[in-house]
Amino acid sequence: MRVLFVTGKLAERALRDTLGALPAGIEPEVAVLGITVAALMTPRWIARHLSLPAGVDLILLPGLCQGDPAVLERALGVRTEKGPADLRRIPEHFGLAAARREYGAYDLQILAEINNAPAWEPEALFERAAYFAASGAEVIDVGCTPGQPFPNLREIVRGLRERGHRVSIDTFDTGEIETAVGAGAEIVLSVNSGNVEVARDVPATYVVLPDAGGGLETMEPTIERLEDWGRPCILDSILDPIGFGFARALGRYLALRDRHPAAEILMGTANVSELLDADTTGVNAVLAGFCQEAGIRWVLATEVIPWARGTVRELDVARRLMHYALRQGQLPKHLDDRLLTVKDAEVLSYSEEELRELQSRITDPNYRIFADEHRITVLNRDRFVTGTEIQDIFDQLGVDEATHAFYLGKELAKAKLAIVLGKTYRQEGSLSWGYLTPPDDPLKEHVRLTRGSRNAAVADASGEAIDART
Repeated sequence: MRVLFVTGKLAERALRDTLGALPAGIEPEVAVLGITVAALMTPRWIARHLSLPAGVDLILLPGLCQGDPAVLERALGVRTEKGPADLRRIPEHFGLAAARREYGAYDLQILAEINNAPAWEPEALFERAAYFAASGAEVIDVGCTPGQPFPNLREIVRGLRERGHRVSIDTFDTGEIETAVGAGAEIVLSVNSGNVEVARDVPATYVVLPDAGGGLETMEPTIERLEDWGRPCILDSILDPIGFGFARALGRYLALRDRHPAAEILMGTANVSELLDADTTGVNAVLAGFCQEAGIRWVLATEVIPWARGTVRELDVARRLMHYALRQGQLPKHLDDRLLTVKDAEVLSYSEEELRELQSRITDPNYRIFADEHRITVLNRDRFVTGTEIQDIFDQLGVDEATHAFYLGKELAKAKLAIVLGKTYRQEGSLSWGYLTPPDDPLKEHVRLTRGSRNAAVADASGEAIDART
């Protein structure tokens, strides 16, 4: 594939060095346009200034380029994409291209529980359900509270169904089961020998638990009765918290799979994710991996404790990652970094020699900020300042104008945070927080903050850089 890499003057040398690591089958060509900072280009501006060589299969724009690549694709008739925000990730970008085309399938279904549902106002509950659905949940689980009346249960279930949600009911109370299923709930969590009789006359899918204090063998009579009545069932041997039988609970799930090779099995993840002082991204990834290996195709998730916020979204990412890894026979690594929220997979940085060489080619007074694993470096044509304390660095920059000082303070604080957490710092860009990463600031904000003596780029009302004389 012949690929045209579009860049600006400052990034040309680094880009050409990077392209030497491209995977086989990629024939690169570089187009250096008349602009210093590649991020200031837009597809519309590129369309006016790019001379397209013959035979190009793909145009790859800088990852920080603002605007829709489809504008350039329509203008030139060649497929156009944005590359990674850091050009050093270009070889990885192409190495994963084939995986991305096949990536995303899953077979693990998520039930998201609205805990203590009787206490919710209906509209707030419906908003919560919409949030869970947008996060990836297939089923909204209405969590009843033992001993607490739920007089509007029927209206809640009907309201969820009217809004397009599949619904399950989480209760042992036979009256609540009858009401919820009559209103449209399709799954009941849960039954054992104590309440299974409700299933005789109430058609639904039932989640079967062991009897209180009993082992897997206590599930068998309940399963047999459901089968006799033609009621589909999902089995759950219960995941216990760490320190209270967690390891044995994992073994029970494997034993349950051995007992019932073709059965549907469910795992409730909250007993670990909600009862552990640890970020849930890794916890949910590991549990999803276990489910994938054990053939568990249902998970029940909650987001009650503050640090469990995002659990449904994390399980949605994890189930895709684990499905692809197991189907392809490879490690769940270097495939999808959205669950790396606190630390980055790799800290990309430049050596002092590379930064000194970059400085030698700079002709303007604009400050460039870089960070590695230990130090921050700020440079322009006149200054090269490096250190670990942002106040000491700022004091050496000679900046008095308020908006410029504010901008540099913001960027230096972000660079320091990147060092503390082990992240790659990108000037003008957000730190990577995995699936939590916000979009980068728009170009117009960049131009507004750096307009005038600090940047000679002029932008029109659409934010397109129409003149770049830096």
